[in-house]
Amino acid sequence: TMKMSAGETSAETISIVDIDETSLSAVGQWPWPRYRLAQLVKTISDINPKAIGLDIILPEPDQTSLKNIQRQFQTDFDLTLEFTGAPSSLGDNDRYLASVFQKTSIVGARYFYFDHFNKTPVSPDNAFKITDKSHLLSLHNATGVLCNLSPLESALEFTGFTNNQYDDDGLLRKTPVLIEFQGEIFTHLSLSTFLKANRIDQAEILKDAWGIYIKAGSHKIPVAEDGTVQLRFNGPSRSHAYISAVDILNHTFSASDIENKIVFIGSSAVGLNDTHQTLFDSQFPGVETHAVILSSIYNKNQIILPVWTDHLVFALCLFTGLLTVFMLLSASGPAALLLGSVSWMFLLVIASLAACMRLSIFISPALPVILVIVQFSFVSFVRFAAARRAALVWFKKLANSQQLTMEAIVSLVETRDPETGQHIQRTQNYARALAQALKKKNLYSDILTERYIEILYLSVPLHDIGKVGIPDRILLKTDRLTDDEFELMKLHSSYGRDTLLRAASRVKGDNYLKTGAEIAGSHHERWDGKGYPEGLSGKNIPLSGRIMAICDVYDALISRRCYKPPFSHDRSMAIILKEKGTAFEPAIVDAFLSIEPQIISITSEFKDSIEQAPGHIKKIYMGTPDRKDHISDR
Repeated sequence: TMKMSAGETSAETISIVDIDETSLSAVGQWPWPRYRLAQLVKTISDINPKAIGLDIILPEPDQTSLKNIQRQFQTDFDLTLEFTGAPSSLGDNDRYLASVFQKTSIVGARYFYFDHFNKTPVSPDNAFKITDKSHLLSLHNATGVLCNLSPLESALEFTGFTNNQYDDDGLLRKTPVLIEFQGEIFTHLSLSTFLKANRIDQAEILKDAWGIYIKAGSHKIPVAEDGTVQLRFNGPSRSHAYISAVDILNHTFSASDIENKIVFIGSSAVGLNDTHQTLFDSQFPGVETHAVILSSIYNKNQIILPVWTDHLVFALCLFTGLLTVFMLLSASGPAALLLGSVSWMFLLVIASLAACMRLSIFISPALPVILVIVQFSFVSFVRFAAARRAALVWFKKLANSQQLTMEAIVSLVETRDPETGQHIQRTQNYARALAQALKKKNLYSDILTERYIEILYLSVPLHDIGKVGIPDRILLKTDRLTDDEFELMKLHSSYGRDTLLRAASRVKGDNYLKTGAEIAGSHHERWDGKGYPEGLSGKNIPLSGRIMAICDVYDALISRRCYKPPFSHDRSMAIILKEKGTAFEPAIVDAFLSIEPQIISITSEFKDSIEQAPGHIKKIYMGTPDRKDHISDR
């Protein structure tokens, strides 16, 4: 918002004399001899500016002074140097600069410390009296101060500090204009220069409906409780009038750029390390921040942070929460909720921007906007979770419906050829356990996915659905089938397969009907190729059919039949082991034997509860009707 609200023109009453790269290249690297800096200040002062602010601190003696050179040679080489033709005033560059400071009434710079104390107690002069009778401020309290060299400091009637304050993200958005030191309130270089230019030596801290402000003459300067002001940048650096210092020294500048203006002297040279990261510029010169503050004061567009900002933001957050609840209850769908949330965020940003541009009031929309995003994300998650739960419930209902449909179909078959009571449940569980065992052994792992195993489980009950097409005289015959009757009986595999395939063709993707068709058409095939209906052998038999074959035969062996009692588990497993490599795939037999405890558990859990009538018993025939040396199933 603060970046978007920029664009106000800079005050024309401010100019910056820049010790830039060009000046350093032409005059010499920094630090310049103090007489050169004195020449720069004197030349500016002669054009009659309103005030001069020097954004440079000079805490060390000038080593190029003639007297310092004489002292150094005397110390190092025990030589006494004599200089002829040099005025006595130029023997000490620092005192010469001090005399220029005194004549020009320049505003000098200081820097306050907050982490250590001065080794020698100092009591810096304070030309401006700032009173806070109502104790409205809670200022940063400095513990030490960096001043200019003693002769220079004594010559300065007016001073200001140059401290800045960065936000947590490293950007410069605000700066303190008031700092407390030794019980007194000191002013920022920009504010000191402003007060000097307007001949104001006293200012008062007051408060109105918007918040705290400095009453300086006819000007109101809004400040925060900690004495900071928001910097209202007009864009990247150099939005103010710049004059190169070398042009001042060479007198190649326009006097109108200096006369009756506030002039700040500083440096934009990268090597002098007085640049800052701002919203607009990664190398914003420190000297121009003073101009930014004064431009806001003269343009009367200082950014105000109202004292009631926190209350307003709280109210906006509360309203945002209520609005989100309302939209959640009334929105027809996610799109409407998204549109409402985006519209409210847009309105918050636009309102903040308008307040900043029109009224210079800054109320950050960040917290309400973040709240909108968080609430929308939460509501979306809740809706997604609810939709997913509903989908799972629906899926379970669908799965149950599928299971009930299959059971109804199987029951229809049972009206003509009743199976043992729990045959379906047992074979389903055998098949699932056997498939999982094969997967653990890394056999057919590319086929035996979790979904495949679940579809296999659902499809098992359909394996004998084709028997509805077999005539009762064959299906219900208790005697031995003739060869012709057995050929007709074998057609139930094809009938079941074709019927299920027709139904499966109407369903996209893998489904239990398609797998059911595989099982119905192949669970009577044999590993050695002597099964029916196609006489498939080996891995040409679908995996589902190979799994179902051993499960179906085992359950038939342990079940009661009209011509035999139920076989024991051990005898049944022995028969299956004997048929390894002939009726059944060897790897599947091994896997079946490895889950023997599970097989016994399933058999025990799903015991037949009803003895079936002798006339309605499914019979097992060993091989063809005239052979009983191989396992087969009618």
